Amino acid sequence: MCAVTYNQMVVSSVPPDDVDRLFQALADATRRDILGRAIETDLSVSALARHYAISLTAVQKHVAVLERAGLVRRERVGREMRVHAVRGRIQAVREQLDAYEQLWRHRVAAMDDLLTSPPTLSERKAD
Repeated sequence: MCAVTYNQMVVSSVPPDDVDRLFQALADATRRDILGRAIETDLSVSALARHYAISLTAVQKHVAVLERAGLVRRERVGREMRVHAVRGRIQAVREQLDAYEQLWRHRVAAMDDLLTSPPTLSERKAD
């Protein structure tokens, strides 16, 4: 039998509460769609609401969740409240996901190494 201990890796400099807010914001399909539309072009909240079978208030709440996560910002332009994607924050999400992917690839490679390496002399004696 072989025991392996992994060191905990720091996968990001993003504070844990921020990571929670980011993933919570992205967990909802409507919010992901709103973010995608905001990345393509700046839209008013009312223009966004026309794309969904939900109320304007519900869309405003979704935008507020995205804003708390730092993924979008709202800006008043005349009588409209425009929604803009925060590209730097979106890049931070991508870096966070890349870090998790790298961590898991490292762990899978380590497990593969363990499973494909021949048993040591001490391991053979234990059997």
